[in-house]
Amino acid sequence: MNLFSLREALPVLGRHHVTGRDIVPPFPDTMEMALFGMGCFWGAERCFWQQSGVHVTAVGYAGGTTPSPTYEDVCSGMTGHNEVVRVVFDPDRVSFGQLVGLFWASHDPTQGMRQGNDLGTQYRSGIYYADDRQKQIALATRASFQECLTKAGYGKITTEILPMPNFYYAEDYHQQYLAKNPSGYCGLGGTGVALDGTSVGGKIKTEHSPVRGMMRLLSGKSLDDCIIDPSNPNLIVRDD
Repeated sequence: MNLFSLREALPVLGRHHVTGRDIVPPFPDTMEMALFGMGCFWGAERCFWQQSGVHVTAVGYAGGTTPSPTYEDVCSGMTGHNEVVRVVFDPDRVSFGQLVGLFWASHDPTQGMRQGNDLGTQYRSGIYYADDRQKQIALATRASFQECLTKAGYGKITTEILPMPNFYYAEDYHQQYLAKNPSGYCGLGGTGVALDGTSVGGKIKTEHSPVRGMMRLLSGKSLDDCIIDPSNPNLIVRDD
């Protein structure tokens, strides 16, 4: 008997510690949803709740084979789940492409089953798409970002790009952890390579306009011609 299958979902209080909004559906009809894994979800969630245009965030577990896992279950490595952030956002204020840019800039997607000092399958890098448009943006930016990371001396991107799986809320003490514990642990760290339109701190500067998308080193060294056409975020083009 699989004891995991007998467990009920964890209780969720339903209010975001920072915004005061409900973290459980239903959300406003105009909102869209994204799901990202980028190491420990404490720092990853803060990265997104600080972004203008994001309606609400929540942390949880996804991508595994057992329902309603606890933190201890996930840390055992037996459930196959990843620590993820669910981002509910207003596409009129921030695009999925911009959120993906923030995702790439804010962690090292070449580290496999780890992120910094955090080691385990639950810390793997992942983008979990809601529809085909999100899938194409994720795949296109991964290809372009790989080229630019290679030029910067990094290895192969290990980010998995998969359909959005079931999302299980993490325990309440994990929700908005770094807002509740400002001096708490944050293992999030980038590579120094980012999509143009993001700052070192991760916030997108061009919130209401298309992001040109040139990859660059934050030290100011250009990675030349890797750009995303702002008129069509699904396409990677050369600036010849």
